[in-house]
Amino acid sequence: MRNMLVNLLMFYSIASSNFSFGYGQTTFNVLDYGAVGDGDTDDSEAFLKAWNASCSTNASNGTPTLVIPAERTFLLQPTIFSGSCNSNDGIRVEILGKIVAPKNPDEWKGCVESWLSFGNLSNLIINGTGEINGQGSLWWSNTTTQPNKALHFFKCSNLQLSGLAHIDSPKAHISINRSNNVTVSNLHIRAPEDSPNTDGIDISVSTHVNIHDSTIATGDDCIAINNGSSFINITNIACGPGHGISVGSLGVNGSYQTAEEIQVRNCSFNGTQNGARIKTWQGGSGYARKITFEHIKLIAAKHPIIIDQHYCNGKHDCENSTQAVEVSDVTYSDFQGTSSGEEAIVFNCTETPGCTNIMMKQINITSAVASPNISAFCVYANGTCSTTVPPVPCLKTNETISFNLYT
Repeated sequence: MRNMLVNLLMFYSIASSNFSFGYGQTTFNVLDYGAVGDGDTDDSEAFLKAWNASCSTNASNGTPTLVIPAERTFLLQPTIFSGSCNSNDGIRVEILGKIVAPKNPDEWKGCVESWLSFGNLSNLIINGTGEINGQGSLWWSNTTTQPNKALHFFKCSNLQLSGLAHIDSPKAHISINRSNNVTVSNLHIRAPEDSPNTDGIDISVSTHVNIHDSTIATGDDCIAINNGSSFINITNIACGPGHGISVGSLGVNGSYQTAEEIQVRNCSFNGTQNGARIKTWQGGSGYARKITFEHIKLIAAKHPIIIDQHYCNGKHDCENSTQAVEVSDVTYSDFQGTSSGEEAIVFNCTETPGCTNIMMKQINITSAVASPNISAFCVYANGTCSTTVPPVPCLKTNETISFNLYT
């Protein structure tokens, strides 16, 4: 009888173990699905097998986790990781090792716009201490092939991305599209200052996106907030080199485009081409409104504050137009630091509709070098400013407002 009980316990233990490895499994290491991780072997198929296994599990004892282990380099071709997944807890991707793209554009397989894509997913978490390296240097000098974004998210809700290094994307490092309730934090994004179009993070047609506590140094916008973006919060970003944090561009090719409810706080711009920027194309329509930049540190930023309603990136034959995207309800508060250019503040607005309800307060921008004077350029903008250096000629000061009230 005693031996029978022992045998039954052993059978139950083995059966339970097998069950947890199947139906209840929560950890899926790409090495267990055939990945090699030598940096030369194409591991795309192994990654997809591991993804499909983790996405299809109904684990009830934790979030299914796809593991990319440390001390390995995994070469991936363009790959789409799509949902929906079966777990009610979502899915986690833990990147501890290094993921690299093919070095040569000719080695990329398929006609795609993105290298790594995650789509149609809820409660996706991607984190770790690893690296995503787009190996984009040959793309930047290739004028015949359109470069690809490195990491693309589309139709994701409750997305979390944190902890990783994103290096040398062929184009934008991270793209967030048609997604909501997104948190991005503690990232290190890096590409050479002269690498073209290597935005750090691009946002479009997305809402309630929070980006914080990250360093971004690239050849283009650190963060670009594009059409259809609303309720975007950006906090504690160290930007530079790069083109600053931009709303837009909006209204390209006469299109109707919008962006609103944007907050940028406690950020720094170090050696950037721009700082806080809003850019719209002539001939477009729509709006950029309810935008706040505050508590900003400047270190030799060329154009610390700029609204450009005549944006033209040099590749278009940009014709003058009386129609423009409306820019309104923009607040700049507590900018401190230096400008490497003489025009520290530029409001280059169109005659109609112009830039309206611009508010500036506690702005103190001085020259990064000893001799040049710092100035502001302003056309077709209206609003108010107080304690602003350099003074902005087309905005009303507190003294002007007080004088008008009593005369």
